[in-house]
Amino acid sequence: MLRQLEGSQAVAETVALCRPEVICAYPISPQTHIVEALSRITRAGRLGSCEYVNVESEFAALSACIGASAAGARTYTATASQGLLYMTEALYNASGLGLPIVMTVANRAIGAPINIWNDHSDSMSQRDCGWIQLYAETNQEAADLHVQAYALAEELSLPVMVCMDGFVLTHAFERVDLPSAEQVDAFLPAFEPRQLLDPDDPVSIGAMVGPEAFTEVRFLAHARHLEALERIPAVADRFERAFGRRSGGLVRGYRTGDADTVVLALGSVLGTLQDVVDELRESGAAVGAATLTTFRPFPSEALRALLGGKRKVVVLERAFSTGAGGIVSADVRAALPDAELRTVVAGLGGRPVTKAALHRALTADDPPPLTFLDLDHHLVARELARARARRRPGPSAGNMLRDLAEGG
Repeated sequence: MLRQLEGSQAVAETVALCRPEVICAYPISPQTHIVEALSRITRAGRLGSCEYVNVESEFAALSACIGASAAGARTYTATASQGLLYMTEALYNASGLGLPIVMTVANRAIGAPINIWNDHSDSMSQRDCGWIQLYAETNQEAADLHVQAYALAEELSLPVMVCMDGFVLTHAFERVDLPSAEQVDAFLPAFEPRQLLDPDDPVSIGAMVGPEAFTEVRFLAHARHLEALERIPAVADRFERAFGRRSGGLVRGYRTGDADTVVLALGSVLGTLQDVVDELRESGAAVGAATLTTFRPFPSEALRALLGGKRKVVVLERAFSTGAGGIVSADVRAALPDAELRTVVAGLGGRPVTKAALHRALTADDPPPLTFLDLDHHLVARELARARARRRPGPSAGNMLRDLAEGG
């Protein structure tokens, strides 16, 4: 059914259709609207005996999900930014225990300084914690990915993050085609856990493992992620047959067939990027775009199949590794060693990624390997000079905000 919905509401309605039995909630912007909507749905009795658990922190939210999932319940939670970091210990526990928890991450920058706007610093910081990470381009895809996430999580016995851009998607109103309960029930079978805490058949999970078997435990976790590289496109194909639209998968291209240069990105920036590709095509530039829907596990073979042989690849990053450079770029470089690779860091802390800025970045003569889109070099230079001149220059963020208020 087509409805004009806020992205958070669309996700909440879709999660409800997946019939979670335990929802653990702690508010943090910009994901709060999701768990608020689910609380109303639960209170209205639409989820039957679902237990909605208000907890005292994000760490408690995921810890409660771990206990509920281990006891055989289909579970859900959501978080963002510092909330995801507060969960870090529990993130590793959930994946290490092989628990099929689904969590929405409403992507938001990490402080300090405090910033509530969108980039991918939060989920990217947890790329090695053992969770599958899926990134939504639109609110329609964000909703669809939650149905697929439960199917993947429960087939593989692995936790899944569905990452959607905070505010840009979570608070945007768009037309979303919500499935019926009957469609979701037909696609997503009742949860049958692979491991279950049962008083009548007691076992220990998460027990101590020493050097004699820990390497093998970690290898098996890696093997399950490699299996996910086969399951993710299979689930996306099955979803398309069931619902009549394509969502999810590993990686997809836009006008890449005859492109010399392809720009690779994740998330909602793809809409703007595709417009820029169309405009550059009109001027004769052989440019294409690609979106990486699955970031963990990293789909190296699928990326080579799509972009192998391309002369130039530009990775548009919404986060970066301080002191090193692009995060996604490192994986792309390993997958495409023969391509001329550039990294463009864009949209940090919610800065708009405009068509004009992308045009400048993609048509620049002799660009550097690492570019920060729309970086105010004058503002940075003033702060660096201030730091060199004074023993106590004060907080850089405050200094630069004053400089901007005074006209730069």
